[in-house]
Amino acid sequence: MNNEISLTIKSEYVTKYKDGYPLILKETLESTQRLSQEGLVLKLLDNKNKFIAKAYYGLQNKGIGWILSLQEDEKIDLDFFIAKIQKAIESREVFYKDASTNAFRVFNGEGDGIGGLSIDYFNGYYMITWYSIGIFEFRDVIVQALKSCVDYKGVYQKKRFDTKGMYLGEDDDFVCGAKAPEPLIVQENGVNFAIYLDDGAMVGVFLDQKDVRKAIRDKYANAKSVLNTFSYTGAFSVYAALGGAKKTTSVDLAKRSLAKTKEQFEVNEIDSTKQEIIVDDVFDYFKYAVRKRFLFDMVVLDPPSFARSKKRTFSASKDYVKLLKEAIQITNKNGLIVASTNAANFSMFTFRDFIKKAFNDLKLKYKVEESFSLPKDFKVNPKFQEGNYLKVVFIRKL
Repeated sequence: MNNEISLTIKSEYVTKYKDGYPLILKETLESTQRLSQEGLVLKLLDNKNKFIAKAYYGLQNKGIGWILSLQEDEKIDLDFFIAKIQKAIESREVFYKDASTNAFRVFNGEGDGIGGLSIDYFNGYYMITWYSIGIFEFRDVIVQALKSCVDYKGVYQKKRFDTKGMYLGEDDDFVCGAKAPEPLIVQENGVNFAIYLDDGAMVGVFLDQKDVRKAIRDKYANAKSVLNTFSYTGAFSVYAALGGAKKTTSVDLAKRSLAKTKEQFEVNEIDSTKQEIIVDDVFDYFKYAVRKRFLFDMVVLDPPSFARSKKRTFSASKDYVKLLKEAIQITNKNGLIVASTNAANFSMFTFRDFIKKAFNDLKLKYKVEESFSLPKDFKVNPKFQEGNYLKVVFIRKL
């Protein structure tokens, strides 16, 4: 098992970690000189050498590691990972029993006790995502733990860390079991998605938006014209069409979004030729829509938290107000804007301030219909609200 070293926490941070805060920040340690290779088990002590917690060393953009246990005698071994995964699976029992959904999150990082690790379920197949080299160093024992806890058709993995110069011994994302068909058809709230478990960083659907998509289908889309921006594979558009939208327009800069969105319509027996799918920069499309005096009953805004194209850079924390103002201009009176962000570096309170500023700048009034954060399968650690990154607000333009 991974080597263990002792490190001292600065006195002003001791209570925070004893209270359950899970993220190890560089500035909380007295010294980082002994941190060599990622994957080290860290025994964290106060300045009187009293035990605080066990953690692991793994570099992410958030910090340098995650707390694993507050018990000094707990070993970070196979039994440890089995216990964590088993508990997570038992808490998702309602999802396993849901006949209309077979794609959901089984293990959500620090929310289930191991930061930097997530596991998703896709119709009998499991997808492990590693967010640092540090957690990847536990790969063999975590895969073994998962296999001992579940019946599975196959296991896949995604590495969300820089692998340059690191030989990983694999050419694809397949780990063990049987390979999934391409595409693999999964269901969410009775809606089909064609996904690919071994085709780049993403599989084709973001599971954290399931409740938002359901609300669009069941409550808001009927007889409406819907613009879906940053549309990826068109999931919001599919739900809107199934909810009775009179027309959907999906806009994304990625060329592959055209074929991917057509495919999602087709696996739900929706005629894609009656929907509009546009490959374009969303900001350029907004200008075009204003020029053509297009107006939509619903506009979905779900941009990446940060993106760079040849023309511009988008940062949710800096540019979301501008994005909202663009969308407001092409939304019908009494129309709806679904404003969404997965940026973890600001709160829902700040996000609502963005909305207020955008409408105030345009001297327009609005009403918040409802808001969403992460669904129940994306378990959040109450001591780490940064992990509750999803913020979605349904805004009525008055």
